[in-house]
Amino acid sequence: MLLKWKHLVSIALLVCSARAADPVAADEPQVSITPRNALRSHPLPGRATMKVDVNMILLPVTVTDAKDQPVMDLSPDSFRVLEDNIEQQVVSFHREEGPVSVGFIFDASSSMKNRMDRSVAAIQQFIETLTKGDEFFLIRFSDRPALVTPFTQDPGEIVTELSSIQPLGWTALNDAICLGVQTVKRAKNSRRALIVLTDGGDNNSRYSDSEIRKLVQESDVRIYSIGLFERSHFLEQLGMDSGGRAYSVHKLENLPETIDKLSREFRNQYVLGYYPKESQNDGKYRRVRVEMIETIKRMPLNVFWRRGYYSPAE
Repeated sequence: MLLKWKHLVSIALLVCSARAADPVAADEPQVSITPRNALRSHPLPGRATMKVDVNMILLPVTVTDAKDQPVMDLSPDSFRVLEDNIEQQVVSFHREEGPVSVGFIFDASSSMKNRMDRSVAAIQQFIETLTKGDEFFLIRFSDRPALVTPFTQDPGEIVTELSSIQPLGWTALNDAICLGVQTVKRAKNSRRALIVLTDGGDNNSRYSDSEIRKLVQESDVRIYSIGLFERSHFLEQLGMDSGGRAYSVHKLENLPETIDKLSREFRNQYVLGYYPKESQNDGKYRRVRVEMIETIKRMPLNVFWRRGYYSPAE
């Protein structure tokens, strides 16, 4: 019996030593390239909500006119907020200001070969709107995602990395978004967003569309995306769920105009605050709807907001 016990201990020590001595395993990213149809034995990252002031819900809202220009002269009376179809009283109203934390999710798959120069220029164009306190990180993805530039306030670091990317491989878009959501949790600023630039749908991810959608619903981060040549219903849904937006660009020469539009909307938002009338710490998803109740000459207006949040669980 004693010899058998010693034998088992020896095996355990050998396994632990092998893991500790493997430098590749230590540096392995959090998202692997296991094919989508493989069994998933890992949990998605933890839950976050829009809840930031005891029980107050702070809801970022973007309003644009028929020409897609931000509308920034509205009053609290212009909005109606409903949570689970129950109207809420807006008790806080202001324009969103302050520094932002942004992660760029950049497609480096082989199909981007003839689109790299303009795509890199587009990200650089957005970075030029930098204000004091802003921070950025960069994730490139092809067969698998990689965090190539952690959070930095130096835009030159992002541009340098982008300029050295060589397109190759498949498109693990969902895994890249997952890694982006995990990374943005380490942000210094409360205003957080991911900007996704891609030219195609996912074909090599471990995470499914439904898993990523649930992850975004549970995370306090806005998803903005630019689809080159293809319209993605999935990215559109992520934009609506998170309070961001999906853009489609059918000609590369229109990319600078789209980036300019994205930047204006991202930098010009309202924040509506309310205390839920039926607040319960049950961990359930609360659906939120924002309506415009002011009749003005420039109608119709386009309204974008986060479609819901998970209440905290006791």
